[in-house]
Amino acid sequence: MRVIVDTDVWSEAFRKEGPKSECVIELQHLIQEGRIQMIGIIRMEILSGIRSEKMFQVLRERLEAFPDRALDAEVFETAAQFLNLCRSKGIQGSNNDFIICACSMLWRMPILSKDKDFLSYRSVLPIELARLRNG
Repeated sequence: MRVIVDTDVWSEAFRKEGPKSECVIELQHLIQEGRIQMIGIIRMEILSGIRSEKMFQVLRERLEAFPDRALDAEVFETAAQFLNLCRSKGIQGSNNDFIICACSMLWRMPILSKDKDFLSYRSVLPIELARLRNG
């Protein structure tokens, strides 16, 4: 099964030196197994805010190994429904997070993230969070 890996995990993997979190170790396993599902908004978030053009190019080239899956109208409509439902329950989130949740539900793919907001979303939305091998 493919897994949608959120920006926070990718960012740690690319930027942090030293010991890696369990999520980054899981990302490494998923890469080795060919189980990563990239989407454009995550690619954009990873590449945003990089001041060095050289580093931007390096990261862009590394990410080329993970083709994007196209997002259709159903993804955006579902994301809007999810945003409305969560807001009605007092749960706030970003548009990008709800797009990720919509992809997860529609494509039946878990999300790997360190962002605790996804735990809140999961209390209301039919999404699955990836399980860590050591957790």
